[in-house]
Amino acid sequence: MINLVKVLKEDENILHNLMQFYIYEFTKFLPEITLEDNGLYRPYDLTEFWISPNHHPFFIKQDDELIGFALVESGIEEEPNSILEFFIIQKYAGRGFGKIAAKQLFTIFPGKWQITQIEKNYPAQAFWRNTISKFTGGSYSERSDERKRVIQEFDTNL
Repeated sequence: MINLVKVLKEDENILHNLMQFYIYEFTKFLPEITLEDNGLYRPYDLTEFWISPNHHPFFIKQDDELIGFALVESGIEEEPNSILEFFIIQKYAGRGFGKIAAKQLFTIFPGKWQITQIEKNYPAQAFWRNTISKFTGGSYSERSDERKRVIQEFDTNL
């Protein structure tokens, strides 16, 4: 069973540890990311997730095992919801767990969504196209922006 568990401030260090694997995976697409002198990647700034009511960090668990995370920004007024970062560890990739977690997020935060991937991250683009298409019955749009990012947009209320 896949569960989303809200990350508490006191568990920030666990999230940072998990994010090291995420950042490592990302270096395939952004080679300019390098290790710091301490042998770790620069920590992701999670400040907004502890002070802003529309920033939501989640652990993704398979039963009781930590297998990933999702960082969500819920929309304010007309702004869409957005998945800022999303990760399933390699051991569980391709088993459908990410799709289940994403669909849970779409249900928790109904309304308009915008999901963005960097230009060279073709696996993420394929994952989000497939997941969104199945969730919406193919009712979504896709575009690229000036930074060559791929963006899917949809509304869970349609």
